[in-house]
Amino acid sequence: MNLTINGEEHFDLPAGMTVAQLLEHLSLPPKKIAIERNLEIVSKSTFETTVLAEGDRLEIIHFIGGG
Repeated sequence: MNLTINGEEHFDLPAGMTVAQLLEHLSLPPKKIAIERNLEIVSKSTFETTVLAEGDRLEIIHFIGGG
């Protein structure tokens, strides 16, 4: 499966991946992430059940705390 993530093409990802599986694949912590899929926000409560499709365009924002 091919996806566009933050403007970059990602090829040969496993078909049928959920958002949660993609985050694990990318080694990103789901608690500090906001995701937009095809111009719609993906609720954290649906990361486990939202299945990605060929050609999806994702924007992933990683929040970093500091002080």
